[in-house]
Amino acid sequence: MNLHEYQGRDLFASYGIPVLPGEVATTPAEAKDAAKRLGGHVVVKAQVHAGGRGKAGGVKLADNPDQAAEVAQAILKLKIKDLPVRKVLVAKAAEIKSEAYFGITLDRAARRPVVIVSAAGGVDIEEVAAKTPDKVIRHHVNPKTGLTEAEALEISGRVYSNADHAKQAADILLKLWKVTSEKDTSLVEINPLVVDGHDKVLALDSKVVLDDNGLFRHPDLEELRDPDSETKWERMAREMGLSYVKLDGNVGCCVNGAGLAMATMDLIKYYGGDPANFLDIGGSSSPEKVLTAMKIILADKNVKSIVFNIFGGITRCDDVARGIVEAVKKGKIEHPIVVRLTGTNEEEARKILDESDVEVTPAKTMDEVVQLGIRAALRSKIDSVS
Repeated sequence: MNLHEYQGRDLFASYGIPVLPGEVATTPAEAKDAAKRLGGHVVVKAQVHAGGRGKAGGVKLADNPDQAAEVAQAILKLKIKDLPVRKVLVAKAAEIKSEAYFGITLDRAARRPVVIVSAAGGVDIEEVAAKTPDKVIRHHVNPKTGLTEAEALEISGRVYSNADHAKQAADILLKLWKVTSEKDTSLVEINPLVVDGHDKVLALDSKVVLDDNGLFRHPDLEELRDPDSETKWERMAREMGLSYVKLDGNVGCCVNGAGLAMATMDLIKYYGGDPANFLDIGGSSSPEKVLTAMKIILADKNVKSIVFNIFGGITRCDDVARGIVEAVKKGKIEHPIVVRLTGTNEEEARKILDESDVEVTPAKTMDEVVQLGIRAALRSKIDSVS
């Protein structure tokens, strides 16, 4: 779950991380009033869960309240990566002497948190890492001991030659670690972390991604979820306990288990196809969940075929089969469907499909189900889905 920048700033401030004053506005008039209270010279920033806001025109400086209203009016009309801007953050502008990047995320390969910092802040850190990897410093944190003060000072000292700046940055880094360890985040990020005209180190931005698996421990953070940041189908998937991410391909995927889902997508790419989505129906799938999964997949007009790749452990293959039959009959689905069902109750599942009047193509292996799904997508005459 992503937090908006203003929500992340509030969270950072509650941990003592220095941020400049700011207010949220939903209209140009509110932006103007906020700018007045903040002293006139402000930055107005679109609040959407999307990167590249600056390049899209979603971040603008304003020298006075009237200009803040004009800028806010323009930004509130924007769509950034198909997301409409409904709120802006109006924050006090700062005199910037330098910009750095400070973040903490999870390195799954190393199985531990990693601190990532760079003196090249204010730009896309992925681009910096790709073009000038020597400018990115990585430090893995021992989860048993956590980030120590000595480690924080050593890391910050590699970014700042000024001892006072390094000390301030180290204090911020330790507080970022506290946010990470106490709030179950998968990413905390400040870009840019700046030194202002008074030699104060400040967080001028915030990015916080919360691990959904830990949200049950943080009902206060769960309440910060912005339903406007989700599509109808993403919201439906979450409410039904499905994991769904829309992609740009034409082969719809319905799989159980995140690892198998990723492997299925990789195999589709390997054989020259393009997956339309990541969709994990989970370890226990009722026919209702399968029906919902089909609705979500087919909401994407690019989908030309659907691949079911189910390995039944806790998941029962017969439940999935019933869901497929019900979905096809209720939705009058004309898309070609290729099905691999293996594991718990697979014989019963095959019988359910064989005895129904639903047309599906069976497959025995992962390679086969993927190859058949790609061929079906190429042959499909389906152009759009209502």
